[in-house]
Amino acid sequence: MAAPLIALAGVGRDYPSGDARIAVLKAIDLVIRAGEKVAIVGASGSGKSTLMNILGCLDRPTAGRYSISGRETAALDGDALAALRREHFGFIFQRYHLLDELTALGNVEIPAVYAGRSRDDRRRGALALLERLGMADRTHHRPGQLSGGQQQRVSIARALMNDAEVILADEPTGALDSHSGEEVLRILDALHAEGRTVVIVTHDMAIARRAERIIEIADGAIVSDTVKGAAPAPRTAAASPKPVPAGRAPLRARLDRFREAFRMALFAMRAHKLRTFLTMLGIIIGIASVVSVVALGQGSQQRVLANISSLGTNTLEIFAGKDFGDLRSGKITTLVASDAAELAKQPYVAAVTPTVSTSSTIRFGATETSALVNGVGEQYFAATGMTLSQGRFFDAASVGDIAQVAVIDQNARTALFPGGAASPVGQVILAGKVPVRVIGVVQARQGGFGSSQNPSLYIPYTTAQTRFLGSSSLRSITVRVSDAVTTALAEQAVTRFLTQRHGTKDFFILNTDDIRRTITSTNRTMTLLIAAIAVISLIVGGIGVMNIMLVSVTERVSEIGVRMAVGARQSDILQQFLIEAVLVCLIGGVLGIVAALGLGVVLDALGTGFSLIYSTASIVISFLCACLIGVAFGFLPARNASRLDPVAALAKG
Repeated sequence: MAAPLIALAGVGRDYPSGDARIAVLKAIDLVIRAGEKVAIVGASGSGKSTLMNILGCLDRPTAGRYSISGRETAALDGDALAALRREHFGFIFQRYHLLDELTALGNVEIPAVYAGRSRDDRRRGALALLERLGMADRTHHRPGQLSGGQQQRVSIARALMNDAEVILADEPTGALDSHSGEEVLRILDALHAEGRTVVIVTHDMAIARRAERIIEIADGAIVSDTVKGAAPAPRTAAASPKPVPAGRAPLRARLDRFREAFRMALFAMRAHKLRTFLTMLGIIIGIASVVSVVALGQGSQQRVLANISSLGTNTLEIFAGKDFGDLRSGKITTLVASDAAELAKQPYVAAVTPTVSTSSTIRFGATETSALVNGVGEQYFAATGMTLSQGRFFDAASVGDIAQVAVIDQNARTALFPGGAASPVGQVILAGKVPVRVIGVVQARQGGFGSSQNPSLYIPYTTAQTRFLGSSSLRSITVRVSDAVTTALAEQAVTRFLTQRHGTKDFFILNTDDIRRTITSTNRTMTLLIAAIAVISLIVGGIGVMNIMLVSVTERVSEIGVRMAVGARQSDILQQFLIEAVLVCLIGGVLGIVAALGLGVVLDALGTGFSLIYSTASIVISFLCACLIGVAFGFLPARNASRLDPVAALAKG
């Protein structure tokens, strides 16, 4: 003889209450065979709903044994119990438990989604059931647009979606008027007539009398079990439960479940727009900060390097003395023009220029100002990267002829030729008592390192030595290193060369590349420091995501319970909430990147002269960080949601 469809032996269920425990069910022995229509009646608090929850695998007994077609439910894990609820049971609840975000059609389709049925198949099945129950013209209405009777019909259609062999109805007419209640009872009669096992939990004896068998329960124990007329013949066909699917689900089924989880995540985000945006805000600020800080660091570095380059890239400045501040440097006269001439012959030198300097008053007409007079060679302008705005530079012939010609900078031009009406080129100015003719004007240097507000003149160094200083020694020699040679190697070569010429090291070298490396390193350190602060804001944003998702789980306990009741696996619930967390972080990440790019546009529009240089790597890494934050901080709330007890979740809804 085949095992009964449902068999309970000594089943008990108790709950903690302070230091004690309250027994809701006590030693229940019950057998229900396939095809029966059973009514479980009892007063409120008698334990009848708890018994139904155990029958439908929404709850587990704390004592006794419960088996389905001979299969012990105690040995089944959460996913196996979900498969039983999905494949064998259909639930009709007193409060309908429909999902507000979905239409009637969408609510009916949910069990088929978790069962892995194709989109077209479940759509046809859901439409057929709704049409059968008189809801063909309400398929695209949401629960709030349906009457109580119509919502209960949708609930019945959902219970039948996977061809459930056992219908469990908990007070199915409790929230309906008499007419709607009678319609629901007629539907249950029709389902029983088709051979389905129907179990109705009710406190109304008039409803219970429509069943073939009435089981009365009081204080957690069965007090009577009455069969009306002859016992129904057992239906062995329905007694064998459908096999619980094993192994990996087909790819299409997994994709359908993912699509459903994705869709519900979007529904939840849209339903709480303000909360979703506030959740994203921390991510937006964090991502925008990271991208902007990196771009700021890159822009600052390029600006500094450009300023250094305005002094001349790859340059070495050779000074007399042991180092800056050497009090004896003024007495050292061994640095001379012939040193520069010999250095110019070296293969690692691209340009070289002697340099001397002095301060003097310069005058044009009635206008005078104090200026720095620089005596330089003809290669000075190439070595230091200066460019003309007017006129020309002097040449080697001017140096050799001790010509009284000068190139002035923009500060000198502004001081001597205010208003810019007259062109300074060709004009004769006095530097001290020496008249010199202006042949060119150089462009202003970029602000920052190497810039100066003092007026400057550049004259041949031979003229400066003869007319101003009366000495053949040099203040310094500027060497521009060939692009094919590193400045470090060139510095070593220059040191050896001059030491051999002078017989001792009575000079020191300022390597502009050292300055550039130092500033770049400092800039990089500051960028990392600020980026670390931005990362902290990202972490804070992630914690915000976790907190809001925990709140979301609390608010949506009823939805989770319904999904579990119709067969959702723990992985399905985990996936849905994890997708929502990741979506919040991804959208926040995109908005953060857009905000950072917008900051660059604003700075350009304001004409600050400073540009953010965006790094593709930083943008990609920031985007990946948003994904990781969604997974890392969304996992705990998602896991909590997936581990909720179905019956407890439904009770809170």
